[in-house]
Amino acid sequence: MKAMTIERVCDLGIEKEPLAFVEMPVPPVGAREILVRVSACGVCHTELDEIEGRTPPPRFPVVPGHQVIGSVEECGSGTKRFKNGDRVGVAWIYSSCGTCKFCREGNENLCGHFVATGRDVNGGYAEYMTVPEDFAFEVPGVFSDLDAAPLLCAGTIGYRSLRLTGMHDGENIGLVGFGASAHLVIQMVRHKYPSSKIFVFARSAGEREFARELGAFWAGDTTGTPPEKLHRAIDTTPVWGTIVHALRNLEKGGRLVINAIRKEEVDKEQLLNLSYPEHLWLEKEIKSVANVSARDVREFLDLAAAIPIRPEVEVFALPEANRALIELKERKIRGAKVLAIP
Repeated sequence: MKAMTIERVCDLGIEKEPLAFVEMPVPPVGAREILVRVSACGVCHTELDEIEGRTPPPRFPVVPGHQVIGSVEECGSGTKRFKNGDRVGVAWIYSSCGTCKFCREGNENLCGHFVATGRDVNGGYAEYMTVPEDFAFEVPGVFSDLDAAPLLCAGTIGYRSLRLTGMHDGENIGLVGFGASAHLVIQMVRHKYPSSKIFVFARSAGEREFARELGAFWAGDTTGTPPEKLHRAIDTTPVWGTIVHALRNLEKGGRLVINAIRKEEVDKEQLLNLSYPEHLWLEKEIKSVANVSARDVREFLDLAAAIPIRPEVEVFALPEANRALIELKERKIRGAKVLAIP
């Protein structure tokens, strides 16, 4: 099969073809696993983190990609949920131990044996991949393969972030950064909390205009001051400075949820800009998001179909994955980038 692989850590500011286009065997199917013929795979900022060394080290070489849509090609022994030809999705969560405290509570994302698709095992930048059937998900028929792919990470991690804000209808929410995840979160907020105002903080004029098109009450720069305080905020950026600005804009008792696996390196002087009385006092909260659980994927796919969410996608062929990643690095973004894999 054809696949794109990460061979080593490199600097995307210098390396313009970080992935190798290779031929490799179709993976064998183990017990309780299914073989998926991949039709679409979303391109995520996490892939940039893997390539540039900001995540726990991948197993080199590794096929990246964790927003996977495809059809079941083969079922391993002991499988019960799917049959050949069924359409499935695969997210960042590939497997967990199933027995620890976190797994029993439905928080497999915090399991000490959490396995990440496209980092710890081969993912969806390929024609085929395997996955344990317990971590493959039915995809609602209202979505095409290309539209469904970004839902598996950008949408699902956005859903978990919104859930962790503890938001109520009528509260103001800020979305810091407006890429693949935030442009789906804004659609969730408008559906679930119709009386709430949405304030978007984005670097480019194009992203701010896109936010207004999707219903933002206000859109400004990432360092901007909104006309009203925020009860909740979600930060989807890979940088540190936005956290300080978001905390400054929070209302008393407000909560900031940080939706990022890693933040880019920052000098200590920037971190010292965090002022307790200005940014944290009066019971403001910061909460991080770590991966996603199976519950998040299932609940979000149902919600996305009910709204229905319509991702904006830009389509690339599998061999164009390097170009898609470089454009993502350069912030050439409107919605989500998706690989179409025939």
